[in-house]
Amino acid sequence: MKQASPFEIVAARCWNLLNEGKPFTPIFATSVFLLYRSDQWLDSRFWTGTGLSLLLILPLFFLFYYFDFPLFLRNYLWLPLVASLLLWEPQNLSLHAAAIGLYFFFTVFFWGTFYYRMRIGTSWWNFKRFWKLVLKNSDSTSGNAQEQLPKLLLLLLLWNHFYSLLIPSSEVPWPTAGFADAVILLGIFTACLWLYSWILHANLFDWKPKETTLYTDGPDMTGKATNEKAIVIVIDGMRKERFEEADAPFLKKLRSEGTEYTQMETVYPARTVVCFSSMFTGAHPKDHGIRSNMVWKLGIRVESIFDSLRKVGKRGRLLGIAHLIDSMGDDVESVTAVMHNDKADRNIIDRSKKIMAEQNPDLFVVQMIAVDQTGHSMGVLYDEYLEKIAEADRLVEEFVGWLTDQGMMENTTLILCADHGQADGIGGHGHLDEGERFVPFFLHGPTIRQGCRVDERHSLISMAPTLAYLLGAPYPRASRGRVLTDAFKR
Repeated sequence: MKQASPFEIVAARCWNLLNEGKPFTPIFATSVFLLYRSDQWLDSRFWTGTGLSLLLILPLFFLFYYFDFPLFLRNYLWLPLVASLLLWEPQNLSLHAAAIGLYFFFTVFFWGTFYYRMRIGTSWWNFKRFWKLVLKNSDSTSGNAQEQLPKLLLLLLLWNHFYSLLIPSSEVPWPTAGFADAVILLGIFTACLWLYSWILHANLFDWKPKETTLYTDGPDMTGKATNEKAIVIVIDGMRKERFEEADAPFLKKLRSEGTEYTQMETVYPARTVVCFSSMFTGAHPKDHGIRSNMVWKLGIRVESIFDSLRKVGKRGRLLGIAHLIDSMGDDVESVTAVMHNDKADRNIIDRSKKIMAEQNPDLFVVQMIAVDQTGHSMGVLYDEYLEKIAEADRLVEEFVGWLTDQGMMENTTLILCADHGQADGIGGHGHLDEGERFVPFFLHGPTIRQGCRVDERHSLISMAPTLAYLLGAPYPRASRGRVLTDAFKR
């Protein structure tokens, strides 16, 4: 399996500008406004009016960038839109119709059909299902129609209104009478919207996981490894209750023969790069600095488990998609995500065997991606999603069998988990809707208790300190996770 090319790495970063909701809103609103008036681009007055009117509504762009409105909070976005319609009459209804049409063209056809067809080989008819997923998706991504549409319509309404006041006709070069009063009204509206948003988030945005304040505390196992190796297989985006429904006998056998953590909680926001950064540093996002898949400043700002292993002369490798390079850098061996989804995990497992045979790392982390990609492209409540979990089960069985034949499982702990679940809609994840928060998580190996079930709530940030404990490395300096000592034999 080929590595992600430099072009794919850059393209993945660029795509996140359109995937993540925060940058998508200003990019899409600006694009629609400019396209709608493309016949005026040669008129210098157009650019003057566009720039000045944009400056007037810029605080609203910042407001929608600062505040997320995921899950049920998005319902409250329609009230400001209705208020704006009462205060300012739309100048060009065709502009708003164009925005709605272009939005669904981008999400349903370009993203949900063309993009996924080119990247992972979904059907050209995927749009027949994808439009339902876009309407249902509740996370703050570009594919959340119920959040993005009221934001976009409000921004375009006000932008177009003040553009029309600044340049009402070719005969009038400057703003018309009453412009100052209109600006004052806009200022009042903007201040009220900021206050409204703050009140909503202060009182209703209360579902984030509680963060640990203390650093990892436990016996110092530096130089006292209990395991020769540790292997972590992360089945990206595997929703917990759908795993229970899937035909996955090998994974469930490993779980029954090992220790399961039934209340393993992901981090917030539950984006892939954020979750992996937290899992392998033991730190919360506020500490390691990665807060979405859109990484503005490359690299985590704290130690990782890979850094800890280097301190004791050991080595770890992470096999994953290009996004993870943004946080973990050279510790990531990238795989291309541009291939048919039926081949993705097959190729990842083949590459995993090659890495273990040639490099033989002390810690090896494998990210399997087909389940997550199926959820994003086709939804999690359909048979295709269960089929991908079943496929992952067979591939994990093959990989563990190969490791056993190579003598690499004799003193090795195997950890199976997901980085996050997936919600309804386009398999969205980030803001902990139903199906996202708790993930499958179990350990298996000669030093792990058999048939043990731990029902106490734990966090995925326990991954890094637990790996450090098993491999005799110091805990990463910023680690706040608890070592999963309940899983160890006494």
